[in-house]
Amino acid sequence: MTIAIVGVSESVAAGLQPSPRNGSFEEDRRHHGRQIYRLLTGVDPDDALIDSDIGFDRHVIASILAASAMEHGALAERAGLSTVELIALLAQLFPAASIDSSWLPITGAVAAPDDDEIAMVRDLLAAQRSTDGEVGRWLAAMVARRAMEPNHLWEDLGLRERSELSRLLTRHFAPLANRNTRNMRWKRFFYRMLCEDDGFVMCTTPVCTQCNDFALCFGEESGESRMAERRRDVALQEAAGAAM
Repeated sequence: MTIAIVGVSESVAAGLQPSPRNGSFEEDRRHHGRQIYRLLTGVDPDDALIDSDIGFDRHVIASILAASAMEHGALAERAGLSTVELIALLAQLFPAASIDSSWLPITGAVAAPDDDEIAMVRDLLAAQRSTDGEVGRWLAAMVARRAMEPNHLWEDLGLRERSELSRLLTRHFAPLANRNTRNMRWKRFFYRMLCEDDGFVMCTTPVCTQCNDFALCFGEESGESRMAERRRDVALQEAAGAAM
C-alpha cells in the first residue's frame, strides 16, 4: 500500500484550511494540529469515532501525530518513530489520507539516536504488551517518547482526557496497567515500575499518604486538551468578529 503525496492546493481543496495569516505562533500551531487530525481521520477531534478498538487506536495515533506536529523538529522523532515506521503506520491505519508533505512531513529515513530514558520506558511497555501486531509496538515507542514532554502524559499524547490514556494502556499494555491499582499518575507509575524491576526503592516513606510528594504522584490530572484549545480560540475569535 502506498502513501499519496499531494500538493498543497489539492489538500486544501480536500478540506484542509490554511492557518490564519494574522494568527499568533501558538494559534498557528494549534490550528495545524487540528488540521492534521482531520486530514488523517476525516473528522474533528471532538467527533472522534472510538466505539470500536480499531477506531480508538486510529484516534489515539492521529492525536499523537497531531500533537507532535504542533512542535518544532522532525515529526517522526517527536512521535517516537523512524520515518520508515511512520510511513508504514500511515499506510496501515490511514490508507485513505492523501498526505501532503507540507502538512505532515515524512522526509528522512534515519531514526534519531535512542535516548536511554526513552528506551527504558519503551522497553517497559513493550515487555507488557497485551495485543499482537504492529500497532502495540508503535504505541510503545510513541508513548515512551511523548512521556519525555513536560505536561500530563495524556495532554502530550494529544488526547482529550486522562481516561483515554487509561483505556489505551489497559488495551495494549494490560499487565502493566493492571498494576496501577491506586490510580497513580502514569508517568510516575512508569518510573516506579522501572525502579522496582531493577530492585531499587523509589520512595522514602513506606506509605504513600505519609509522603510529602503525594500530590506529585496522585494529584489531579484534569485540564484542557491541546486540540480543544484551538476550537476555543476559534470560537472566541468568531464571537469577537460578530460583535464588531
